[in-house]
Amino acid sequence: MNSSTKGLIVCGTDTDVGKTVASALLVQGLDATYWKPVQSGLDGGGDLGRICKILNLPQERWCHEAYKFVAPVSPHWAAEKENRLINPKKLQIPKIKGPLVIETAGGVLVPLNREWLQVDQLKEWQLPIILVARSGLGTLNHTLLSLEALRQRKLPVLGLILNGPTHQDNPKTLEQLGNVPVIAQLPHLPKLTAQALKEQWQHQNLSNTLQRLLN
Repeated sequence: MNSSTKGLIVCGTDTDVGKTVASALLVQGLDATYWKPVQSGLDGGGDLGRICKILNLPQERWCHEAYKFVAPVSPHWAAEKENRLINPKKLQIPKIKGPLVIETAGGVLVPLNREWLQVDQLKEWQLPIILVARSGLGTLNHTLLSLEALRQRKLPVLGLILNGPTHQDNPKTLEQLGNVPVIAQLPHLPKLTAQALKEQWQHQNLSNTLQRLLN
């Protein structure tokens, strides 16, 4: 990685937990470049297309995927459906200036091929991780298991972003049992726009929180 690059990874506890929304929040708030190394499912231009649309992101603020596949399934299977194989050596972090937000495909233990899990790639990258989880019922098991998998490999976890309606107990329980801070709680946004994300960034004082966690 270029010495001028400061990166962080957005990983999820499951599929459809809101990684792309959290990534958009971070890309905008940190004035960062966005990279989705592996994309499964290309409807709407994939997550890169969604991020660019939400933030009106200029070309110099995003990187092309290393791999993109048509089928919206696990990356290893999506690749096999196209008679392809994801080669971890092709997942080198782009050399850019300034902060980089990397959005992974799916959860921590998703296979990228049949011998290489997402968490193996996270270990190669050695960048701080923000884990995105649902706010409601079921999140405790998924989130604590994901944290345990990351910790077993001594990977740095900055904290959690919870997506969905505010829950009375889950944030406190996750902080206590997971031993990580809840960085942000993102409610459902009726209109997912750059302005709505900016308001959440300011309302939750994320500039100060992330500066403290990253230093």
